[in-house]
Amino acid sequence: MNDVLALTCELVSRASVTPEDAGCQALIAARLQAAGFTCEHLRLGQVDNLWATHGSGAPVLVLLGHTDVVPSGPLEAWTSDPFAPQVREGNLYGRGTADMKGSVAAFVVAAEQYVAAHPDHVGTLAVLVTSDEEGDAIDGVRHVARLFAERGQRIDWCITGEPSSTEILGDLLRVGRRGSLTGTLVVKGVQGHVAYPHKARNPIHQAAAALAELTARHWDDGYESFPPTSLQVSNLHAGTGASNVIPGELRMQFNLRYTPHWDASRLEAEITALLERHGLEYTLSWHRSGEPFYTPEGRLRRVAREVLGEFAGAPPEESTGGGTSDARFIAPLGAQCIEVGPVNATIHQADEHVRVADLERLPALYLALVERLLVAQD
Repeated sequence: MNDVLALTCELVSRASVTPEDAGCQALIAARLQAAGFTCEHLRLGQVDNLWATHGSGAPVLVLLGHTDVVPSGPLEAWTSDPFAPQVREGNLYGRGTADMKGSVAAFVVAAEQYVAAHPDHVGTLAVLVTSDEEGDAIDGVRHVARLFAERGQRIDWCITGEPSSTEILGDLLRVGRRGSLTGTLVVKGVQGHVAYPHKARNPIHQAAAALAELTARHWDDGYESFPPTSLQVSNLHAGTGASNVIPGELRMQFNLRYTPHWDASRLEAEITALLERHGLEYTLSWHRSGEPFYTPEGRLRRVAREVLGEFAGAPPEESTGGGTSDARFIAPLGAQCIEVGPVNATIHQADEHVRVADLERLPALYLALVERLLVAQD
């Protein structure tokens, strides 16, 4: 079995449902240490993080990934056991094959090959792996980034192995991500009988105008390659289930995916001011998932465009779409960040899979990126 395929299977067979690592990082560390890397295990809260480095000084190139996966969901929805990897018709099936144990395995193989060929390479090659990307993302890379800031740890370039490709390996280069901000709003009313509205206060009626203004607002027209900022209501609930009861409160969750025109504090202030104008009695709490980041044109994007073009046969689409990734915590350290990985077609689904042919090419893709970024500067 091909080395990267074998390692991916070993990782997938460990049921590392977030925030569990299930021994994945110990396996990775053993291989990297044998290749000459220095490994630091950072156990933060209930989360395992691995920081492995080879070489010293600048530039510092980080390969960033995660070993945790989302739950499998109903087992009967899977054709085979999600944690017993199986190759069928040219695809490797199992939870995490695409998101993102395949990329992590490819990182390891590429790193081993690189330091074997260039033992005295310029700068630092690092691998950073967490087990808290699919969950709360509190004690994973978010926490590690704070430690790095305190240490003064420099990072010049970061390549995240999220599944970014759309149809064929290398056809899309992620050069940024929108920020993500979630609000939980509770509008207070007074419960009562629907036949006696003067004795109650309906929070649905009170909130309707504010919610209409909030959801209709045009936030911006986008930013360079970013789509416009979007607010979406994800949960809305009020009432007891009875048709003759005015509810005592309305609960709503909403999320903003926003461009670099905004930051979380400004959005929070705008929305709070809107609610105040409507005279609501309410509470509002926020969860800041991460600010937007964007890598402008430069050496990292240029090298990545060249390499991906060679692998895909055409220049990649350069995009800032999609959800969030742990690169949002590395970018504020001053790093330029991109995301390059396998086809994003079945992540988080039953029968998640990755093409074996793509998986076997992935180490060479990462190796080419590393060599052109580091060796070319010798």
